[in-house]
Amino acid sequence: MREKLELSGFKTHLDLRNEKIGFKIREHTIAKVPFLLVVGDKEMENGTVAVRTRKGEDLGVMTQDEVVALFSRESESKGRSIDNDKSA
Repeated sequence: MREKLELSGFKTHLDLRNEKIGFKIREHTIAKVPFLLVVGDKEMENGTVAVRTRKGEDLGVMTQDEVVALFSRESESKGRSIDNDKSA
């Protein structure tokens, strides 16, 4: 998933710290990370990710292609080019 997003021009950060998932979600929500992708055992098995917005809204489980499409739509609606987001 990370590679697919980066190849599509999106910045990613992988948080592999040995912390509880609730703590990590809260921490990244406070930091206003635009989207959080959570990959647990079930998601790994199904090739999907759970998606949350910076406001804490749960968008449910999506495929990799659905996530890339969502990010592309969001980027276009904000009037930003993906390449400009790389330098942010």
